[in-house]
Order: sequence, then C-alpha cells, then structure tokens
Amino acid sequence: MSAAELGLGVSVFLACAVEAVEALTIVLAVGATRGYPSALGGAGAAALALAMAVAALGPAITQLPIDALRVVVGGLLLVFGLQWLSKAILRMAGLKAKHDELAVYASEVAAARAAAAQAAGFDGYSFAIAFKGVLLEGLEVAFIVLTFGANQHRIALAAAAAAAAVALVIALGAAARAPLSRAPENAMKLAVGLMLCSFGTFWGAEGAGAHWPAGEAALLAIVPALLALALALGARPQLWRASPEERRRGRRPPLGVRRRGQRAQSGGSPRRRPHPPSRAFAAALAFALPAWRFVAGEDWVAALAVACGLALTALVASAGAAAWWAMPVMVASALTLSIRRSAPIV
Repeated sequence: MSAAELGLGVSVFLACAVEAVEALTIVLAVGATRGYPSALGGAGAAALALAMAVAALGPAITQLPIDALRVVVGGLLLVFGLQWLSKAILRMAGLKAKHDELAVYASEVAAARAAAAQAAGFDGYSFAIAFKGVLLEGLEVAFIVLTFGANQHRIALAAAAAAAAVALVIALGAAARAPLSRAPENAMKLAVGLMLCSFGTFWGAEGAGAHWPAGEAALLAIVPALLALALALGARPQLWRASPEERRRGRRPPLGVRRRGQRAQSGGSPRRRPHPPSRAFAAALAFALPAWRFVAGEDWVAALAVACGLALTALVASAGAAAWWAMPVMVASALTLSIRRSAPIV
C-alpha cells in the first residue's frame, strides 16, 4: 500500500468515525426515549441514501480529466480541511468549547420527550430525527469518500474505510449503550483536518500545473510543517488574536445596519423596495445558497483563499516558473486568517 493510499484510508476512517460518533448520539437519544425500531429505521434509510449517492457519483467523477479532477478534489479537501483544522485549533487554545456528547444526548432526549406521543407501531418523530441526523453528519463524509477515492481511483478503498469506522462506532455504542463521550474527538478532528489540508495542498497544486520537487515524498514535508503550524497557533493564541482596538471595532454593528440607523436618525427618505426576483432566479438561488453554505461552511474567506491560491499556482506555472510554493503559503495564510476571524471577541 502506497503512502497516498494509507493516508486516504486513515483520513476517511477518522473523519467517518467522528461523524459516526455524533450521529450515534442522536440515534441513541431518540431510540432510548421513544423506541429503537423507528430510530434504527431512519438511520438505516439515511445510510442507504448516502451509499447510493457515493455509488452513483463515484464513477461520474472519475471520468473527469486528471488535472481538472485534482483541482476540484484539492479545492474541496482544502475548504473542508481548513474548517476542521481551524475549529480544532480554537478548541486547543481554549477559545471554543469542545463538543460535549453527553450534553447533546441530554438535549436530544429532552426534545424527544417534549414531542407528541408516538402512535402504535411506527414513530415518525424518531424516524425523521434519526434520518436527518445521520444524513447531515454523513454528507461531509460522503464528499470526503468521493474526493479522496476519485483522485486515487480507490473509491472502494475509501468506502471500505468509512464502513469500518461506522461498524466500529456502532459496536462500541451497542456495547456501552451510551454516547461515546470519552472518544478523543478534538484530536481526531485535528488529525482529519491535517490530512485533508495536506492532501488538498498536494493534489490542488498538481492539478493547477505545479510540480513538487520530490513527488509524493513532498507529503512527508507538508504534513509535519502543517502540524507544527497548527500546534504553534493553538499554543500561542496571543500571537494571532485581535488587538483590543480591533475587538472594539468588531463589536460595531454591520455597515448596513449602521446606515439604516443613520438614515432613520437623519430623517432621510427610505430606499425604494426592490422588485421581487423572478421565479427562475429565486429557484436557482434556493438551490445555490444551501450548496454554497455546505461547501464553504461558516468561513467563506477560506474558500475564497483556496480559489485564489489555485489561480495563483496556475498563473505561475503557466509562466514556466516553479509554482509548488504558492499553495503551502496560501494554506498557512488562510488558516491563520480563518482562526483569527473565528476567535471570539471578549
């Protein structure tokens, strides 16, 4: 097994294990409160939907030209990886609360008890909550399976790693009959974010036309360098946290809110209400916005930085110069900027 295949298996396994732990908490909560048959039915239906999506999209993705595939895969991995890594660093620095499975379990139990009483037999509430929880937690893993597997033409290996992680989490949950609150979730998320960013940097640069000096061996330098940066940022938050003046500016209301308030105070005439968009535009927007939010997450700046890094790499490579350095510089800058923007203002 090559280093790329090993990294693929480990990354998919850890990512799927983290999401499976969170999905298991939801299923256990509604199952213990309202009955397991409907909850397990919802979880099974969501797992089947995810498997069908991977089986349907996998062959189509692998038909893309290799360079275009690497750009798409590298960009997606970086967007997802920067989100995982920045949140893990914030938790490491003590600026973001760690995910508490026991608290999530208690919240889901309270919501299940407050819902309408179940009818005899099938419980729609348990089915819907379990289906939604497993599907939402699994969508990101499905993207990771598809992107990692398609780039290496090892979708079967990625799917096997995901299935192994799910089976392990289910077995541990069934044995404990309780949320897996002792799992080192933040360390796992740090590892997943590290692997996603490392492989995304490597494949994205290759797809944009860059050539790494040592080929795949460059990963042996990218991974420890990115880990060192993450540990440094997590250990010394005072180096990147906003200054007091920046924090005061951060408390100001958004620009549009201030302008509306100033217009009301000055007695100016209100702006004319814009015409409602056409149905076609509204339908396109209704589809595009959730897709963009799913991909870009809470930090659109990081997604924009990834796009700029890929464009810069392609531009430098087309000029005949060495372009491999552009993506690592972009990733380091985007990660620092992302956690700086995400840090709470106190």
